[in-house]
Amino acid sequence: MRIINKQGLELIKEFEGCQLEAYLCPAGVPTIGYGHTRSAKLGQTISQADADALLREDLADSEDAVDRLVTAQINENQFSALVSFTFNIGAEAFERSTLLSMLNANAQIHIVAAQFLRWNKANGEELPGLTRRRHAEQALFLAKD
Repeated sequence: MRIINKQGLELIKEFEGCQLEAYLCPAGVPTIGYGHTRSAKLGQTISQADADALLREDLADSEDAVDRLVTAQINENQFSALVSFTFNIGAEAFERSTLLSMLNANAQIHIVAAQFLRWNKANGEELPGLTRRRHAEQALFLAKD
């Protein structure tokens, strides 16, 4: 199975941010590290190495989803941009996305890349942080390996 490259991993770390002490996310879910929720408990603290290990574990689901759902030939930067995208929006949303269907239909790469920018809203409102993330994912997707 393919894994995210260094550029993709750094992109996720930059946009997710890291908290070494558990906190309640806006949805009220205990969260720690780079958005890890599965085993997070309020009052828990972890090391940076633990946060990195939890991120690698959490990324496995997104890596698997991209590997399984993308039938088109893609390079490592494209794979990694799609893993970051999937990590953020979820595998189910990625599976239903126009981005994926266009990619698998072998649409021109710039047309596919434009689809990233459609995913910058929450509750119908554009979020500047999501816009910056989508631009970064799009740039990685279009970058040469």
